[in-house]
Amino acid sequence: MGRAEERRARQRSGRRAVPARSTGTTASASTGTADSPSLGPRAAARAQANARSGKGKGKGAKGGIRRFFTWKKVVGALFTFVLLIMGAFVVLYMETPIPDEANAAAQLQSNVYKYSDGTMLARTGELNRENVALAEVPKEVQHTFVAAENKTFYQDAGVDLKGTTRGILNTLSGKGAQGGSTITQQYVKNYYLTQNQTVTRKLKELVISLKLDRQKSKDYILAGYINTSYYGRGAYGIQAAAQAYYRKDAKNLTVEQGAYLAALLQAPNQYDWAIATDTGKKLAQARWNYVLDNMVGQHWLDAGKRAAMKFPKPMTPKPAPELKGQTGYLVDAANQSLEKQLVAEGSAGSMGDAEALLRRGGWTITLNIDKKKQSQLEQAVKEQLTSKLDAKKRSVDGNVQPGAVSVEPKTGRVLALYGGADYFKHYTNNATRRDYQPASTFKPLILAAALDEQAKTQDGRPIDANTIYDGTSRRPVKGSSIGFAPPNEDNTNYGPITVQKAMNQSVNSVFAQMGVDVGMDNVLKVANSLGLDTKGLAVVPAQTLGTMGASPLEMAGVYATLDNHGRKVTPAVIKSAVHQGNPFTLPDPVGSQVVSPQAADTVTSVLTGVVDDGTASRSVAANEARDGQQVAGKTGTSDNNKSAWFTGYTPNLVTSVGLFGEDAKKHTQVPLTGATGLIATSGGRINGGGYPAQIWAQYTFSAMGSVSEFDLDTTQGAAVQPPPSPSLSQAPSSSPPSSPSSSPPPSSSKPATSKPPTASTGPTGSSKPPTSPPPSTPATSGSPPADPLDPNAPGQQN
Repeated sequence: MGRAEERRARQRSGRRAVPARSTGTTASASTGTADSPSLGPRAAARAQANARSGKGKGKGAKGGIRRFFTWKKVVGALFTFVLLIMGAFVVLYMETPIPDEANAAAQLQSNVYKYSDGTMLARTGELNRENVALAEVPKEVQHTFVAAENKTFYQDAGVDLKGTTRGILNTLSGKGAQGGSTITQQYVKNYYLTQNQTVTRKLKELVISLKLDRQKSKDYILAGYINTSYYGRGAYGIQAAAQAYYRKDAKNLTVEQGAYLAALLQAPNQYDWAIATDTGKKLAQARWNYVLDNMVGQHWLDAGKRAAMKFPKPMTPKPAPELKGQTGYLVDAANQSLEKQLVAEGSAGSMGDAEALLRRGGWTITLNIDKKKQSQLEQAVKEQLTSKLDAKKRSVDGNVQPGAVSVEPKTGRVLALYGGADYFKHYTNNATRRDYQPASTFKPLILAAALDEQAKTQDGRPIDANTIYDGTSRRPVKGSSIGFAPPNEDNTNYGPITVQKAMNQSVNSVFAQMGVDVGMDNVLKVANSLGLDTKGLAVVPAQTLGTMGASPLEMAGVYATLDNHGRKVTPAVIKSAVHQGNPFTLPDPVGSQVVSPQAADTVTSVLTGVVDDGTASRSVAANEARDGQQVAGKTGTSDNNKSAWFTGYTPNLVTSVGLFGEDAKKHTQVPLTGATGLIATSGGRINGGGYPAQIWAQYTFSAMGSVSEFDLDTTQGAAVQPPPSPSLSQAPSSSPPSSPSSSPPPSSSKPATSKPPTASTGPTGSSKPPTSPPPSTPATSGSPPADPLDPNAPGQQN
């Protein structure tokens, strides 16, 4: 048989053998019987191998799938889909015209601010924009915006298809806004459309941008873009921005200044040099360098000139005249509160977006501020402090910055706020700034954590108001892997001392050990739940001295939570907000229980002792206007006397007062020592029991209404237990002398301590008594270390 005939025979045999493979193919092939035609040796071997492996099974099913999904059908389907998309885009292109006028958001409105009774507080937001022709903007400054936002602006068709597609997909998947739009698209969004992150808006933006690029020149589009963009500080457009940041016209801007303004467009709030964090300033400079480097790459700027350029720091913001006095601070606090809520509930993607949304106007914002109490707080600050400051006689007087916030604990309403001498003269709001240490006003939070966590001392004794600790100055804490031995104020040794008396005299060594006993992680956890932002703080014993940053607004909220029996109180500046007739939902200022009522009430009871028999007794307890009112509170004076505090409360009113040392020219932190001429008293130190407590007392006793009493669920603390025998007063306070009845008895030797409630129990740690009498002057030597967490830093006066 020839080779061709053999192949044909093999093919005929294979076709006939297919149906019978499962029953007899193998046997037939192996025996060579008459059931099948004779095959060649190689064909027979293949047939036998196929039979053993099952090859060929399911070919019918696969063949059916292949017949259904042929490459012709797949290509045809894809082609049809593309045609449908193209047809839909053509229809969209034909049906979407360029709007005849700007959108409503581009036509800014005023914002109206009201007191709680509905009377007018302020009106802001007049259109801060002056359009300028592109010819008035230096060419190199024009290029800074192109280099920052869209290097291919002069060559592209007005759209970035890749970026737009990515934006649509992100919107569909819920990932939010993403960058990638061209200058043309951004101008269309700002001027004709809205900031809404929807697929419809993005498609319209794409179509209008394509049409605009075909109908208008690049210069027209660039002029519209730089005249409508938001730069921060309430400035819309390059002319307003040039005035806001450099107090000059746009035509006089340098390349360096133009690059900074162009950089601002990415994050106006974050990159504003006046309010930026250290990280924000680094990011702003990085963005500025990016813009200039891109200009060199596009041959718009000489590399040699670029290398010689220095970052142009903008000037201090200049607020509008109608915001002078306290008005600007109140508006500023309301804006900050509303912006945070806009971000929290999703109306804005970032604080910068929220600020821009607020600046567009159309808001009616009613504050919780009570006009009468606001006036009383301002009067107290003036009479007790600012009237005594004279920067011409003493330069240190020009460095004193007071701030205060008053809160109603049962509702969380902020009833009064003092942000500084004048918003027009001092832009930073002292009521909301949190760059100064709260010092020993943090100590009650340590006790709250100990009580709520049911903590014990190193030797297993429960911590409460009567627990005895060793009050020896510079005594190393026990139970910590991090060494820490803080001095007491004036390096005074107290020996065995109860927690109540240690709080009265603000004994650093006691609360440093208590923080370790509780666990610093637990202390910071409870502090955060009470309302103090502890995110990112180092878990170290030095935090017991209040070395973190805090604001009067923040501390008022923390103490209001204690006053409210442990239910969380978040101070609310805003009563209501309405945007273009639509009410904006605000959260309830009073939240859930964050510490037990017993823990909160015990802290309150203990803090009454600070007022009656401690560091605030002269300014508060002996005040003639007190009229028997129960008061709880705590003083605080930070390292190197850079801040002084008194935060106190009655059952119906919580107020935190802080004094901050800020260099009048450099705006750096400096000591308050010697202000108002107090040189002979305590070496000129400004203590928390001095001016802050005096301001608090005058305001509170005039604003509180009728006398009230605390309703406390506790059996501990000075409010419910007989007061202990008085102990020696330490260094004299900067406050005025008190009446003889409130002055503790003098002594010429070591501090006198009352017999501990449980005399058989020794103090935590060493029980070694004081070996030297208390010094008459602060027992610190040398200059304090710069690091606030340094265990050898001088103690706080409280």
